[in-house]
Amino acid sequence: MRARRAAVRAASALVATFALTAGLPGLAGPATAAAGTAPSAVATATDPVTHEENDRVPEGSVWTQHYFPSADDSGTELHADVLLPESLPKNKQVPVILSVGPYFAHSGQTGPEGFTHTGPSARFNDFIEGADLFDNGYAFVMVDLRGFGGSTGCLDWGGPGEQADVEAAVDWAAKQPWSTGAVGMYGKSYDAVTGLIGNNLDQRALKAVVAQEPVWDMYQYIYSNGVPRPNVTGTAGAYNSIATMEPMTDDDAYYQANARYEDSHPECLTENSAGYRIADQWDEHWTSRDLAKLAKGSDTPLFVTQGFIENNTKPEEMEEYLDNHRGVERGWLGQWDHVRGGDRVGDGRLAMGREGWYAETLSFYDQYLKGTKPTVRYPAYAVEDSTGAWRAQRTWPVVERSVDLSLGGGSYVDDGGASARATLTASGGTPAPKQSQPSGTWDMENAPATEQAAPKGLAEAQTESQRAGDITSSFFVWSKPVRQDVRVTGTPRISLTARGEGNIMLKLYDVAPDGSAVMFDEQVSLVESGRLTVDLKSTDWTLAAGHVLAVEIGSVQTGSWRDTPSGETIKVKNARLRLALDDPADDVATQGDRSPFLDTYLSQYTVRLPAGPPSFTVVPGGRL
Repeated sequence: MRARRAAVRAASALVATFALTAGLPGLAGPATAAAGTAPSAVATATDPVTHEENDRVPEGSVWTQHYFPSADDSGTELHADVLLPESLPKNKQVPVILSVGPYFAHSGQTGPEGFTHTGPSARFNDFIEGADLFDNGYAFVMVDLRGFGGSTGCLDWGGPGEQADVEAAVDWAAKQPWSTGAVGMYGKSYDAVTGLIGNNLDQRALKAVVAQEPVWDMYQYIYSNGVPRPNVTGTAGAYNSIATMEPMTDDDAYYQANARYEDSHPECLTENSAGYRIADQWDEHWTSRDLAKLAKGSDTPLFVTQGFIENNTKPEEMEEYLDNHRGVERGWLGQWDHVRGGDRVGDGRLAMGREGWYAETLSFYDQYLKGTKPTVRYPAYAVEDSTGAWRAQRTWPVVERSVDLSLGGGSYVDDGGASARATLTASGGTPAPKQSQPSGTWDMENAPATEQAAPKGLAEAQTESQRAGDITSSFFVWSKPVRQDVRVTGTPRISLTARGEGNIMLKLYDVAPDGSAVMFDEQVSLVESGRLTVDLKSTDWTLAAGHVLAVEIGSVQTGSWRDTPSGETIKVKNARLRLALDDPADDVATQGDRSPFLDTYLSQYTVRLPAGPPSFTVVPGGRL
């Protein structure tokens, strides 16, 4: 115990200099409880606290709290919880793993979690323990974005204000006396977004970013080409709620005052809600949050994960972001939902299916923050495709052939699926009505369940109506069966000329010879008379030999959107589909098991869709 207290005193001497130089009144807050009153001791900048003094502090670390200004001269004050190795000698410096986000409040991540006393957030304790972070010589720093936790200021969801917060947090972490000046960022979901922001800022101190399941363009999380998603109000409500969580009763007075900033600044919540209601993608509000476009020329080493079929933070503009990024890249991409690299499902299987997340992440940080040569040669990208097989490749996507395919045209009624359901009823089916989408709280960490797949028989009934020459809620175009296994990768794009106004939904299906079909990509848009081009989600899906690619064009009948049907008949002509294709025969296998969510997805999105007369060939000429 005597040695441990000596280490704490040494760490205290290192961090005390901040309290002397920051110039922030009341920084240290009230005196903390004396040692031995565990588990409720509260850290300040000058009084570090160990796990023995407060059981919310991770073992092997000492906890301190700090405040510093954001980088935009707004007067915003940011709060940081710092965890240093408990055994850190005096005058010894370590590299810093930094996470910046809204989920580090002492009372809980997205709501109160029932703690009996205050302490640093446990949000990334899985990473701290899995990577043995402190034994491996790193500090871990959690910074509250403006308006959250112990930070002041108005919420600014991914905007210039939060970008200034990230800039300030990186600079602050690099300049502390216990820091080597090398900073890496770590996060999942919202705090993966701040990692992408960090990369875009191009700060010398930021040496590496690990971003799991981020949003690549903030607009795409709220709208799809002008069509609102159901969380257009729910996401604002979620973050307003998180921002106004009560602090813990034993938080120091300074932290408590900052945490209640919105009490005296209610306009912050009103302004935050208003921003989400801006539907125009080209409004400055959203262009300043287009992280994919802002990544142009960035070169921070970047390690990302992305589920192609997840229903929360989708792979929209991922390819654009990676194309614009010029630095070293590492990635795990595959068929999972909104999970972390080390997460496991109930039966113990890894949610992503691949072993070694913490070891590979630590190796990545060691290489770029410490200059340590890796002892294991990891693939740049490890990718799981729709068969559940994993492959290694140097980049993503790998494209052997790009094709531009003519789909022709057709007509549909923009009625939200009403005529399609009437068609199914007339044929003896009993379709469920279109479901209303959830409108409650909805943040990037937690999304409620939404309507996902078409009612059984609906697609088949529409194809029968199409063959009869009737106009219903959508029409289908079919390819010839593919002669060999062929992978659709990258970002499919559909362009067309429309006559009429309303909404359009575009879907791609993998249709087996027995007529079972899996919808594997989709996107929606507002449509008006003229030429329209729509990027679908990034994908990685293999069509087996003998399978057919089907394209559905029509009204928004299913999925996560809050559209307003126009009731008009929309006529489509000169539709074209651009695809990036890869040959699975060239795959180089790498370690990984089938991700459990893939089978869940297949059960949700498989419908009956017997192939109609073919009108295009996926691989013109028959060879990749």
